[in-house]
Amino acid sequence: MLALRDVDVFIQASHILRKVSLEAAPGELVCLVGRNGAGKTTTLRTVMGYLRPAAGAITVDGASIVGLPTHAVAARGVGYAPEESAVFGDLTVAENIELATWTRAGGRPAAERLARAYDVFPRLRAAARRGGAQLSGGERKMLSIARALALDPTLLLLDEPFEGLSPAIIPQLAASIAAIARLGPAIVLAESNIHHVPVYATRLYVIERGEIVFAGLPQDVRGRADLARIVGQAL
Repeated sequence: MLALRDVDVFIQASHILRKVSLEAAPGELVCLVGRNGAGKTTTLRTVMGYLRPAAGAITVDGASIVGLPTHAVAARGVGYAPEESAVFGDLTVAENIELATWTRAGGRPAAERLARAYDVFPRLRAAARRGGAQLSGGERKMLSIARALALDPTLLLLDEPFEGLSPAIIPQLAASIAAIARLGPAIVLAESNIHHVPVYATRLYVIERGEIVFAGLPQDVRGRADLARIVGQAL
């Protein structure tokens, strides 16, 4: 569903991504792990069209998306929940989620998309009439992901979904992401804390200074002292 091949990205004069290659198939949860500043967010933003690669290829469902504006990437079925969990504070929860149903024409009916979003995040159903500015940090994170899910994505990009959340809410959000994975889209989840990588992740990439330094099964990372040093966590 998603394939990056030897992607280079510059921001002004800084070489941020260096020959990054990764892929995610339908039904997979692929984790991109690295320290803050390693290039995780840049990778996701490049896929979404916020940044244009200087070299390399990016395809979604076999078709190149390099050079497409962000709205066109979303219209092809790529959902994105950014790290900052940006929601519209002057809109209600329901209105925030409904926005995504207008972005991508075709596919499932809007009512079905909304029902799936609320089924995955039942806490939002109870808060549907509340304003976005009235939500807790955890609820804003849920709303950001629910809005991306309402796009009816074939590919879902989640940037640091557990960042800044209380330990009490992390298992609830992890269960919701597992429910999304069972619906069948390819999911790429960027994470700086190796301990937040879901147990149901199918593949793992470790990025350091803009380069992929490990690609393989999550269990193969255990015991690798070099990778523990890179991600800054005990494995």
